[in-house]
Amino acid sequence: MKRVVVPALFVLPCLTVLAIFIYWPIFYSFYLSLHDVNLLSGRQRFVGAENFVDLALDDGFHRSVAITATFVIASVPLRLALALFLAQLLVAERPANRVLRGVFFLPYVSSTVAIAVVWSWLFNTDLGLINLTIGALGGSPQNWLYDADTALYAVAAVNVWKQLGYDMVIFIAGLQAISPTLYEAARIDGASRLHQFRTITLPLLTPTLLFLLVISVIDSFQVFTLVNVMTHGGPALSTDVIVNFFYRLAFVRLDYGSASAVVIALFLFLLGLTILQFGVLGRKVSYDLD
Repeated sequence: MKRVVVPALFVLPCLTVLAIFIYWPIFYSFYLSLHDVNLLSGRQRFVGAENFVDLALDDGFHRSVAITATFVIASVPLRLALALFLAQLLVAERPANRVLRGVFFLPYVSSTVAIAVVWSWLFNTDLGLINLTIGALGGSPQNWLYDADTALYAVAAVNVWKQLGYDMVIFIAGLQAISPTLYEAARIDGASRLHQFRTITLPLLTPTLLFLLVISVIDSFQVFTLVNVMTHGGPALSTDVIVNFFYRLAFVRLDYGSASAVVIALFLFLLGLTILQFGVLGRKVSYDLD
């Protein structure tokens, strides 16, 4: 009995925190999604799946899903490709490489709000450094954050810049786990660097790639702070991603029932997408070279 009780006492504080801050909010969000909630009067009327049906017919929700999917497609492949490229350059244990890793990792641990404010200044139409540089090179300044055609991609570029360091560090860990003897044998056989990358590096990096792909997709579907600070969902709702749509429902319209339905729909979608990624790509994960 003591062998069961003592470990449980050590685990109990962690489980308590998880229950209060993770599991209870999920349960309560599901409860609210089945009700018509009036915050002012305190009334909660059970409506079943009505909120989900309304959501499925809501053009605004469809638009936010399409915008978020575009954001994911525009940012995830680029950030993973750049991170892998940088990891290849900085994988060697040299003092200069350690410094550069810290430089690239710094945005990831910096305040997202501060980063959004700084990049908003950089993207400023009249005084931003980006447009000043373009003008100095003879180009035409752009309304990066005030043009519906460019705003989403500008935010996606900032997201890539912020998350790049994290992906790079994980890739470096994956690269350092590959035995150097494999590359030595390939060089002796006359394999080029490209051939080594294709036949050794990529196959043995598939577990790392799958992990980063899943994490990156989940992170990108939940983007909010950058959008809220830099564009507020505009212009013309061109950056109204799913979480921003949820924010307007919950804290502007005070429609907590519909907002909770958005949260549950996003949770189920990401859960299904993650299972699909592991099911389809997990079969291609390799831990050795057969």
